[in-house]
Amino acid sequence: MKRFAAYDPPEYHNWSADPALVKACRECITSNPQREEVVRGLGEEQLLDLYAGLLRNRLHDIMLKRWVKSGVISKAWLGVGEEATTVGPVHALRRTGPDRDVVAPMIRNSGACHEMGMPVADIFRSYLGTADSPSMGRDLHVGALEHGVLAPISHVGDVVPVISGIALSFKQRGQDRVGMTWTGDGSTKTAAFHEGINFAAVLRLPVIFIIQNNQVALGTRLSQHAAGSFADWPAMYGVAGGTFDGNNVLDAYAATRLAADHARAGNGPTLLIADTFRMGGHATHDEREARSMFDAELFTSWGRRDPVGLYEAWLEEEGIGRDALEAIEARVSAEVEAAAEDAIRSRENAMPAPEAAAQGVYA
Repeated sequence: MKRFAAYDPPEYHNWSADPALVKACRECITSNPQREEVVRGLGEEQLLDLYAGLLRNRLHDIMLKRWVKSGVISKAWLGVGEEATTVGPVHALRRTGPDRDVVAPMIRNSGACHEMGMPVADIFRSYLGTADSPSMGRDLHVGALEHGVLAPISHVGDVVPVISGIALSFKQRGQDRVGMTWTGDGSTKTAAFHEGINFAAVLRLPVIFIIQNNQVALGTRLSQHAAGSFADWPAMYGVAGGTFDGNNVLDAYAATRLAADHARAGNGPTLLIADTFRMGGHATHDEREARSMFDAELFTSWGRRDPVGLYEAWLEEEGIGRDALEAIEARVSAEVEAAAEDAIRSRENAMPAPEAAAQGVYA
């Protein structure tokens, strides 16, 4: 994909695929027969749909960064480098129809919103606080239940019992539906996280929990707060589980698809651990501070594992032509540009009326 010197992490500016890393991505799948079977079951259209999702997620974040640099908004919470951890799992779920699954993303999982069917313009409107945004201008935490997306809150761990409650409703109604949420490595230390997973485990609820281990919680490095390995945690709760490469969209997809099948079969929850890395700050305002927390080599090594670039290289090895990939990029780029222009128009003519502040508020 095209690289943007003004907005991409510096490690992405002159990016090229390392053959050894592309080989490792392939071996990551072939070393697990169940996941390999899932991936080999994907048709070309599904493979390219995953590629479009990664691009849409990346270009969405680049647009937000453009807005920050040009003064449209003051800051943004980005997921650059972590896109596969969001896009792969969402594509493994049922995303359309009345029996669609429900996801509860963190703010950094914005890709879950547009890949579940929310218009990209609505996601941008949430940042602009317009009356025609999903929250009617109240909050930039984006969601829309009609698209199967539960809006996140800042207290990330508290969403775990909420998605468990949603999964309980599926079970009580006899619906063939699954709930899924992501939790950062830092938020695993909250009481709600543990209570929610224990509740789901005891009642064998159809829900998937993903620990999105991006190595840092706000400004706290993983080494400062984690005890032991997250890989041990599924056994601790008595649920199915496993790890996946959070920068490999196919591994993310396959692991989640198997977890969804497990849930639909009535076997209860799955706890998945995604190892990935945030190629920037907690938000755009503290990127310099984020880089001062780690050795430069850590950014360099994770930068070589750009999830978009590695998947491009994999697709080309599978015989997908460069022309096809460039056509998808052009289409998605035009989609994101049009969505941004649409959202800016809303700021000009659809700002909330003052009296709307008291509407839809409950105590």
